[in-house]
Amino acid sequence: DLFKKHHAKGEWKGVWTSYDYLGDVIDETVASVNLDYDENADTVQQVHKIVVGAKKSDCANCFDSFETKDMPVAKYSQEKLYKARFGSIGMINGPSLLRSGSMSTELVLSWKDGRVRVIFQHAPVWRAGVEPGSGPPDGLKLFRTMVSREALRDQPPTPETESNNPPTGDNPVFFRGVPPFAWHKVWSGTSWTWGPSTGNRGWSIDEMEEVDAWHGRPTGDNPNVWNLRLPGGILLQGPRVISGGEAELCRLAWMPTEDTLIRAEAGVIALEPMYLEDDSMVGFYPPSLGSLRVDVMKKTGELENASLFVRDGETDTIRPRTEAEIEAARKSESDENKSDDSNDGDSGLDAVRAALQL
Repeated sequence: DLFKKHHAKGEWKGVWTSYDYLGDVIDETVASVNLDYDENADTVQQVHKIVVGAKKSDCANCFDSFETKDMPVAKYSQEKLYKARFGSIGMINGPSLLRSGSMSTELVLSWKDGRVRVIFQHAPVWRAGVEPGSGPPDGLKLFRTMVSREALRDQPPTPETESNNPPTGDNPVFFRGVPPFAWHKVWSGTSWTWGPSTGNRGWSIDEMEEVDAWHGRPTGDNPNVWNLRLPGGILLQGPRVISGGEAELCRLAWMPTEDTLIRAEAGVIALEPMYLEDDSMVGFYPPSLGSLRVDVMKKTGELENASLFVRDGETDTIRPRTEAEIEAARKSESDENKSDDSNDGDSGLDAVRAALQL
């Protein structure tokens, strides 16, 4: 029912934008995800329609023509959802192994006539000095992330189409500036959670706690977090490397309107060793979903001292940190810890001065 209500609503037109590990755009494709519900068979047919050619019209009253290619993807039913799982307005597909040997994890959030769809792709990597393919991989490293802003409109959402035909009502404006402090508010709403042992659960959140407000910490809580924040109130966080048997979080946060925040978080498990009775490893279990959480929040107030949470110079777009920046941050943190250990009698004035400079 959640699939039919929030996703299987027709032709989601969009521009599929792919980013590399450094956050640079490496590819863009105009395409649509067609999710058509057959009421008689109670099935949903998914077809991707890819634009492979276009002819530009030379008159103001004419329309551009497009050459498209249809790619059937899947047919869903109550008994056959493959690796798709739904929670509230969110959806996850995966994690799934591709023919190339990489792993794909797709997160989707839907709001009114729009959706944001993100695919994280991880590929096997080996430690330095180990010949790739000579043995089991030591991890899965993020190498590609696809983001698609999609809408049930006549044309895919772009800055030009939204300027010519502004969305009305609560329909999302994908290409708008969202200042950094807009994320730091008092948010209240509902949360849908799922786990293999707990099943589906619903929660009411009167006020989100600071530790849970990861959308306000765009670069993440540890060096293994890859991040990308985009105009239109879109934030991505995903693991740079997934190690064997450890759950890592793929996250998508989106502000479709100024007073609405929706989030999806999936715990992904991969490279879990498979052992025989004699403790010899014979392979890996297929990647699996360890948890799913979807939040739908409304702004209910302003945070006190919100400026303390917003760093100077923070912009609407935040790119992922490079390996050199991460290493520098680790070194700085290590130096600070050594300094703290050698100044047990410090009165704390240095910390106060540092706070005043934020």
